[in-house]
Amino acid sequence: MPLPEFELLRPKTLDEALEMLSAAPEAMPVAGGTNLIPDMRKGTYTPRTVVDVSRLPELCCIRRVEGHLLIGGAVRIAELIEDPMVAEDAPVLLEMARSFANVLIRNRATVGGNLVNSAPCCDSAPAFLVLDAEVELISLVGTRRLPLSEFLVGAFETVRQPQELLTSIRAPIPSDRSSSAFEKMGLRRISCMAKVDVAVLVESDDNGVCEVARIALGAASPVALRAKEAEKALVGRPLRPEAIGEAAERAASAVVPRTGSEYKRQVVHALTRRLLTAAAERGARR
Repeated sequence: MPLPEFELLRPKTLDEALEMLSAAPEAMPVAGGTNLIPDMRKGTYTPRTVVDVSRLPELCCIRRVEGHLLIGGAVRIAELIEDPMVAEDAPVLLEMARSFANVLIRNRATVGGNLVNSAPCCDSAPAFLVLDAEVELISLVGTRRLPLSEFLVGAFETVRQPQELLTSIRAPIPSDRSSSAFEKMGLRRISCMAKVDVAVLVESDDNGVCEVARIALGAASPVALRAKEAEKALVGRPLRPEAIGEAAERAASAVVPRTGSEYKRQVVHALTRRLLTAAAERGARR
């Protein structure tokens, strides 16, 4: 289907972009357009105004700020694969990005766009959730930051207001003692939406006792989520098969798959066990 008619605005500064969004409440910001443009063709969204924020410097950076890794909302998924800070500070993002769609999509899709779309199969959400990330939203009224877990509220639903722009995602840089892993189960190796996403991050003390555990699950519920009860099964215990098995069972119980997709609980159980085992082995080698 052809695109509906719309006005394309290209602000040169962040302030100018915020003014445009404030002046036209129905306006939609766009950077990569891998979600918005297909939705416009289908008629899901028919904004009269589209604001191109892809060239704003504040949204295109990856940098370290006061012990945090800051990733601009317009950073493309492919850039996560190439950036040395991501590889060093957040390898779980690197693993996620490598499994994201295909090369063409990775070179267009942006981190902020993927999160704002909030599709149940949003690959980046579980990876950012185990990093305990927060998002920064800016409008002419001011700036607010909130945990990603509070930003994502449902399938294709976030708390972003029409006049707000997601400018960055911030995540505390994990300890050197932490280990993480991400895996996506789809119908094919590439170019497929996730059937299940699982991300884990664990940190143990010198005696091998788990001090930090984060498990995030995507595409198995209406929105990506942290499996808090599964995490509790690990903290204070050595990362051994018994604790890992209990955590995997609790993770499988945390998801809410659609009718007919109950098999996803078994997939969550298997992937959680596999990734926690791998992360524990990596941590033991350090």
